[in-house]
Amino acid sequence: MIHIRSKEEIELIRKSALTVTATLTQVANFLKPGITTLSIDKMAEAFIRDNGGVPSFKGYGPASLPFPASLCISVNEVVVHGFPSNYELKDGDIISVDCGVYMNGYHGDHAYTFAIGEVKPEVLKLMRITKEALMNAVYQARENNRVGDISFAVEDLTGRQNGYGVVRELVGHGVGKKLHEDPQVPNYGRRGDGKRLKQGMVLAIEPMINLGTKDVLTLEDGWTVVTADGKPSVHYEHTTLVGKNRGEALSNFAPIEAAERANPELNTGHLVDLPVTA
Repeated sequence: MIHIRSKEEIELIRKSALTVTATLTQVANFLKPGITTLSIDKMAEAFIRDNGGVPSFKGYGPASLPFPASLCISVNEVVVHGFPSNYELKDGDIISVDCGVYMNGYHGDHAYTFAIGEVKPEVLKLMRITKEALMNAVYQARENNRVGDISFAVEDLTGRQNGYGVVRELVGHGVGKKLHEDPQVPNYGRRGDGKRLKQGMVLAIEPMINLGTKDVLTLEDGWTVVTADGKPSVHYEHTTLVGKNRGEALSNFAPIEAAERANPELNTGHLVDLPVTA
């Protein structure tokens, strides 16, 4: 079922999404070589709970295989759903951090990829292009467009124009009272295809783009997804409101980017001046 949200509901989702923004901003302040991804997760969970939220991801999934952490932390060739661990970040790593927050009955969900130290230029370009594709897709989230218009915006810039691998097995989704709602929002497709968009829908748009092949594998833990060729992957995501004339990102990259610029351990070579709402 696809939901059309009231103004009051939209503001509650916005609050949850901006709590994710605040959490990812804390992550940007915290990142440096030598820290473990598990320490990042512990810091983030404490921050979320201290601010009145509950981590959306912790315990999510089937009872037989619940996700064990508050953040999905995906390093280098990990596409999504990476488990926090005792792995110590090192110079040259990229780290995608996906976070969800549940508060006041609604979820917010977004993700950001960071570069640690001397990251290769081709990877920084992948990050820059993927973020630009996300903002193009947010713009397409408008009344009477279709899901395929969002999907095409991602694939056109990342896949067609730049030759990157656009992951097909994993998609964006509606978000609200549940973390994952209808409709599914693929990162590939044709203009004019799919469900018609209506003002008041809220979507999690999330390009997952690989430097090499589009093909992915799921590890034995049942969650961690990696690129089939071992090349890096990046992931950006906005909780997005479908508007009358254009989409609106309810989450906000600007505070994250400001913290990123202030952290000398991070490589900001991927940053571009994109509007918060395209």
